[in-house]
Amino acid sequence: MLAPMAGITDQPMRQLCCRMGAGLAVSEMVLANPKVWNTEKSKRRLVHNADAGIRSVQIAGCEPQELAFAAKVNVDNGAQIIDINMGCPAKKVNKKLAGSALLKDPRLVEQIVNAVVEAVAVPVTLKIRTGWCEDTKNAVDIAQIAEQAGIQSLVVHGRTRNDFYKGDAEYDTIKSVKESVSIPVVANGDITSAQKAKYVLDYTGADAIMVGRGAQGRPWIFREINHFLETGQLLEAPSLEEVRSIVVEHVKELHKFYGEFMGVRFARKHTSWYTQTLNQGKEFRSIFNALETPNEQIDALNKYFDHLN
Repeated sequence: MLAPMAGITDQPMRQLCCRMGAGLAVSEMVLANPKVWNTEKSKRRLVHNADAGIRSVQIAGCEPQELAFAAKVNVDNGAQIIDINMGCPAKKVNKKLAGSALLKDPRLVEQIVNAVVEAVAVPVTLKIRTGWCEDTKNAVDIAQIAEQAGIQSLVVHGRTRNDFYKGDAEYDTIKSVKESVSIPVVANGDITSAQKAKYVLDYTGADAIMVGRGAQGRPWIFREINHFLETGQLLEAPSLEEVRSIVVEHVKELHKFYGEFMGVRFARKHTSWYTQTLNQGKEFRSIFNALETPNEQIDALNKYFDHLN
């Protein structure tokens, strides 16, 4: 699965990762507070009908009835799965007692999952971390609350909120969660290769894995994982020509989705990830990031890949 990442897993990214073998791509987080739904950012995140594959939409907030209402609205707009965010470590989210801050209040967690499950007829899933901090790891307790409420599957990121994205993810807690519930459990955190995906699945007993940062600039990681799990063989890396085709197409889709001004800016971010491991990537990024129009960006990418050949 492709993890929900704000500002990254927009519609172009989700559709690309599904084409590359992701079984499910979860949308960027949609805030449950209706007061913010009129912004351009929220409007884009609230339309789901054009998405490829199963449409899973993540909602975030801390008020049970507000989250229940947001779930209904997103289902009306095409969501086929509602995912509740209790894993985001961002300070601005946690300050509002949303995201992983909810793990500090199991009673509120129970109220939220019950309210959302009752509000919609589609499956409801949950994404959590192992706990708020090292001393308060309560993922097993939260998982049991979720299962009792009717949550259909659970993603566990192998870090506490206080870890943010530092250090290495740990998988012992995910293994304990898997052993404590009968609903599907998805392992998340530091899955950056096909071999790591297999190791995490084997070690935790999880039913699936979720890839986040490992897909940035490498959307083909999903087909690599699928191939390795099916055959035990490593898939050959994509050719330079295929990488060019993927990058150029992705950038064009970003231009189309966001419009000229914002599309150019989002393209800079994704192109930066794609070129991290390519020759003269750093020099190219400094040139690319100064470009202001879609045509300039596409021309620059084609010239860059011509030069690499």
